[in-house]
Amino acid sequence: MEWKESYLDLMLVPLGLLMTIAYYGWLWHKVRTQPLTTIIGTNAAGRRLWVTAMMKDNDKKNILAVQTLRNGIMGSTLMATTSILLCAGLAAVISSTYSVKKPVNDTMYGAHGELMVALKYVTLLMFFLFAFLCHSLAIRFVNQVNFLINLPADPMCIVTPEYVSKLLEKGFILNTVGNRLFYAALPLLLWIFGPVLVLLCSVAMIPLLYHLDFVSGSGSKRVDEIGNKEFV
Repeated sequence: MEWKESYLDLMLVPLGLLMTIAYYGWLWHKVRTQPLTTIIGTNAAGRRLWVTAMMKDNDKKNILAVQTLRNGIMGSTLMATTSILLCAGLAAVISSTYSVKKPVNDTMYGAHGELMVALKYVTLLMFFLFAFLCHSLAIRFVNQVNFLINLPADPMCIVTPEYVSKLLEKGFILNTVGNRLFYAALPLLLWIFGPVLVLLCSVAMIPLLYHLDFVSGSGSKRVDEIGNKEFV
């Protein structure tokens, strides 16, 4: 593959991915140091309180707990199903001889050789496979919580609200990672039509994700109270 054909792919696609990785690294740092300024940290604190409340008054709230967890499982199941269906579709496209694998060379920038086209589809396939894996593991952890949260209150029981909270948090963290892998696949999906769209989509997604991931107001004023608390 000649440099003049692939230099845009080698420059713009890694740049777009690095921007996304840098944003998630900064978000992870904020979740660890200032959790109440982020949606992820605020929701994690709320889930810990929710588990404690459900287990403390289990006789009256056991049905509510099961229904709530079932809704979370349904969301992860939907995303896992979507991811594996997209994997199957991409695998079919890779193994086929359809002309859909050959972008319009006259209107798109970047390389269009067989190696580059295969790299685009395989990269997309890997993202969706890892998203499926994360959502599948999330379902596993939430299913465990579904059983443990209904245990009768017993001071001698080894299953404590803190333990159940950690299991639930692992499930939701895996669900979040699976969703973010799914989101990250969107710029790579546009890579089929050229590397310029990958960079433009990555730049557009960062401010959008920022507004979805961060909160303002009373939550940010309580950062020092639980700022150093672990969520995993």
